[in-house]
Amino acid sequence: MADLRSLDLIKTLIAFDTTSRESNLELIAFIQEYLTGHRVESMLVHNEDGTKANLYATIGDQDKAGVMLSGHTDVVPVDGQAWDTDPFQVTEKDEKFYGRGTADMKSFIAIALAFVPEFLSRRLKTPIHLAFSYDEEVGCIGVRRLIDKLKEMPVKPAMCIVGEPTSMQVVTGHKGKRSFIANVRGLESHSALAPLGVNAVEYAAELITYMKNMARRIEAEGPFDELYEITHTTVHTGVISGGVQLNIVPNACRVEFEFRYLANHDPDALEAEIREYAKDTLEPKMHAVSAETGIDIECYNDMPGLEMDPGEDVVAFVKALAGRNDHAKVAFGTEAGLFHTRVQIPTVVCGPGDIAVAHKPNEFIPLDQIAKGEDFMRRLLEEVSAD
Repeated sequence: MADLRSLDLIKTLIAFDTTSRESNLELIAFIQEYLTGHRVESMLVHNEDGTKANLYATIGDQDKAGVMLSGHTDVVPVDGQAWDTDPFQVTEKDEKFYGRGTADMKSFIAIALAFVPEFLSRRLKTPIHLAFSYDEEVGCIGVRRLIDKLKEMPVKPAMCIVGEPTSMQVVTGHKGKRSFIANVRGLESHSALAPLGVNAVEYAAELITYMKNMARRIEAEGPFDELYEITHTTVHTGVISGGVQLNIVPNACRVEFEFRYLANHDPDALEAEIREYAKDTLEPKMHAVSAETGIDIECYNDMPGLEMDPGEDVVAFVKALAGRNDHAKVAFGTEAGLFHTRVQIPTVVCGPGDIAVAHKPNEFIPLDQIAKGEDFMRRLLEEVSAD
């Protein structure tokens, strides 16, 4: 494995602490300087306060639609995790690279960068676009600004490969996700006079119970997609907070919930069902005691799913690059759904590493996965070269 060309770049990228709460500008500056050193111009798309940035670059003819290689630069926190090594310094052991982001997904970015000189040395008939984003791990936030820029471009990429860790299997679909906060406004009173108050915690519990029954109904009745490990849409409550003291009827309760939906399951209908139950069933009971009470539901993140027809050209193309004919769908979300639904770029997910070790202490990528990632990039080089 000593001849792998991306190893030093992987080590360099891992050394940047780009946990989503931190800035990624130092890493982006490194990539931009690296590209500039190879005479490749790049564009930065910053967040509102200028503390983070996406990077977009094209190798080859700017006026042609090419293949976009996409990856996110941020990583999840290591807080509270029992690492055996420094998570921001690559440790090589047993033919594996250990470090935060080795699998998810700095190795793919490093492999793409390592092949920049090779792409430049060839006469490309199809350009290569590089798209590196921020804040993917907290809701695919950063890439949305880059997508706004892509929409304005006269020539958009012909296809996109998102290099999330799939063990180099071609992924044609993932579920969509909507995340919500429900704020229940009650009316406090002494618990001895509980019927004179409106118990925000209890009404939140009724809302949660309704959503749990929705989840059970969907699990039993579908719709289903057998390519997923969890074959149906899920409805999940993750956080609830409310109440001050046992002898006070609580006047507020906050609930965070989500649904992860199949492509053939209308998310608007799911959301409408929850809102209608709150408005038509729960709020009239609350208003009977006080008109000032109610339930406010806010969708704070909407991440569309990915659903590519296996017969699409991009699927066959990337299968050839990966050297395998199978495809799959995955439970985790990616930026692929946004590229496909918001900019109509045919997109698949395929990259080195295993999602099963991501977000955990002692995250790693086997060196043979890096080798397969480099083989993938070599095949891409041959496909896009005119000579």
